Amino acid sequence: MMRWLITGAHGQLGSDLRRVLADEDVRALGRSDLDVADLRAVAETIAEYHPDVVVNSAAYTAVDAAETDEVAAYRVNAAGAAAVASAVAGTGSRLIHVSTDYVFDGESRVPYEVDDPTEPKSVYGQSKLAGEQAVRELLPQAYVVRTAWLYGAVGGNFVKTMARLERERATVTVVDDQFGAPTWTAQLAAALVELGRSPTAAAGTYQCTNRAATTWFGFARAIFEELGADPSRVLPTNTANFPRPAPRPAYSVLSDRSWRGAGLTPLPDWRSALSQAFVSIGDALRAG
Repeated sequence: MMRWLITGAHGQLGSDLRRVLADEDVRALGRSDLDVADLRAVAETIAEYHPDVVVNSAAYTAVDAAETDEVAAYRVNAAGAAAVASAVAGTGSRLIHVSTDYVFDGESRVPYEVDDPTEPKSVYGQSKLAGEQAVRELLPQAYVVRTAWLYGAVGGNFVKTMARLERERATVTVVDDQFGAPTWTAQLAAALVELGRSPTAAAGTYQCTNRAATTWFGFARAIFEELGADPSRVLPTNTANFPRPAPRPAYSVLSDRSWRGAGLTPLPDWRSALSQAFVSIGDALRAG
């Protein structure tokens, strides 16, 4: 049996990692349990527990707030990533560091490959890129896994927001010019566990999302369908009509070529995943 250590263990992804690893030897640490930017605390925790695999899913994800709270974003996403990588170095443990589509500029029209140029437009994306770079520099044998558009049973997310708005409003207006791949954290968690267990996957950067792509508008309509509501109540608009403090990528589709090339199982398409999610955790999603 492998020993796993999870940071950010009470977030969307961390919670599903705990579920997937329920029968394994796991130490699951949330923000109140471990400050990932505290190198000494992280090093002591890893030295005490001797994990085979560390999954760093801790992150500052308040995209808009990061624009004015840059210090906090960099503390978790960059300094925290560096501290975890530094603490793992030399221990023989594997590190899986979770990153984001926001490291790209969002201006492509074809899925981003792992080695495409990065040019984040937001503080959040810049802080996550700094974290990636620190991990690669301090621990070249680490796995960096980018993902996007996450939703799950725990915490707030787009699916829960749409479920709430479906109850509260006659119509909902959603942008139809931002493209990505909605990704169920339960399936992503299982994929990360597969990577952690893989005897052959080489160190490096990977990308893992549910397959195919849609817009937030298309995603919202699919959510309404799963709720048994009329999808025509979701109306399209464009990003210009919804200005936000942080710029959103117009295109966030990530290629899983490297993932498949490593012999890892690709995730199902986003639409079937959404249906499965409503069967599995529908009560949590509908609660909004």
